[in-house]
Amino acid sequence: MNEENTIKNKRKPINLKELLFDNIVTIMFVILCLIGVKYSGQPMIFIVNELIARISRNSFLVLSLIIPVLAGMGLNFGIVIGAMAGQIALIAVTHWKIAGIQGFILSALLTVPIAVLFGYLTGKLLNKTKGQEMIASMILGFFANGLYQLLFLFLIGTLIPMNNPVLVLSGGVGIKNTIDLSGGIKYALDNIVKFPILDVIVVASIISIIYILFKGLKNKKLTKKHIINLSIFLIVVIASILLNQIQPIFKMIKVPVVTILVVTLLCIFNVFIMKTKLGQDFKAVGQDNHVAKVSGIAVDKIRIISIIISTVFAGWGQLIFLQNLGTLNTYGSHEQVGMFAIAALLIGGASVSRATISQAIIGTILFHTLFIVSPQAGKNLLGSAQIGEYFRVFVAYGVIGLSLGLHAWKKQIQAKNKLKV
Repeated sequence: MNEENTIKNKRKPINLKELLFDNIVTIMFVILCLIGVKYSGQPMIFIVNELIARISRNSFLVLSLIIPVLAGMGLNFGIVIGAMAGQIALIAVTHWKIAGIQGFILSALLTVPIAVLFGYLTGKLLNKTKGQEMIASMILGFFANGLYQLLFLFLIGTLIPMNNPVLVLSGGVGIKNTIDLSGGIKYALDNIVKFPILDVIVVASIISIIYILFKGLKNKKLTKKHIINLSIFLIVVIASILLNQIQPIFKMIKVPVVTILVVTLLCIFNVFIMKTKLGQDFKAVGQDNHVAKVSGIAVDKIRIISIIISTVFAGWGQLIFLQNLGTLNTYGSHEQVGMFAIAALLIGGASVSRATISQAIIGTILFHTLFIVSPQAGKNLLGSAQIGEYFRVFVAYGVIGLSLGLHAWKKQIQAKNKLKV
């Protein structure tokens, strides 16, 4: 028995080749970002400031993809349907002229029943297309977009009365293409509390130190890992305080604390739910549908729940995105949501069958760093900022194709290795 435990506890040696293969996309984008930052010539303060704004408004959408991946449903291109649910709620709240945080909260509450309905219908359809969920969710997104346009271009002003010259087209039928959210929910979440970035880092690091010490005291032992983490956070605190004194310009970079807290709550929820019975069912279904079904798990029900959760989160994520942007493109804001969120997740090192919170955050940082620096880098290197714009679009589609190709290749290699054994 002791020998068996010893064998189980032995750590697998790190395979450098496998490590590079698993993280090739992330490594490639780290290199691209470093090249882009160098050749863009933009001040680091500007890049960091832009990056914080982009992380705060996009992270929630990227994190909404994780649960379907763990449940074995692949990359949920159908989050675009959740984004539509959020926009439907937002247009209703804008029509009722409810502004500020009250308008944002009401939009979030209205999003839930709409997104639950859309998520349920999506889940039912994806259960009929097992093994082809990604392409099915993508096509479903296009179909839903047609219904969405039918609603706001034809039904508003005809079957659904709406007497609002700010929202409705001059002919009295259909919603305007662009809606200004300045008098509505613009910065409703972001402007509640803002603190300088270094102050936020210091507070977050101190909280982390207290948590590690509490965990160590609870277990009556501080492990080597705890001590290393404590040292890192302590160095971060000291470095941030010193940097704040040496470079006061960092005080100009403000962090929307409430928005970041909302994103953190989603991370905590994802960690918590995976420790529950439902989370274990997600994992079981993701690993093998047949084995999960034999074990007594209602596979189809679990898959539907995962899509409903993802759709609701996507609706909330779209509201966070739009309140930061300040403008709603009625017929276009949701179209690229799925593509960009999935690209960011894959850049972080996720795959069709595996995704983590850290991969989502890392991917968001890398993807949007490249978005910030590529136009100027393209102009400096090739004489045209438009080249950088083309490159950004190419990256979004290219990384998805590359990641799917690598995933298929890896599955083939694993199948050949099994045959050899």
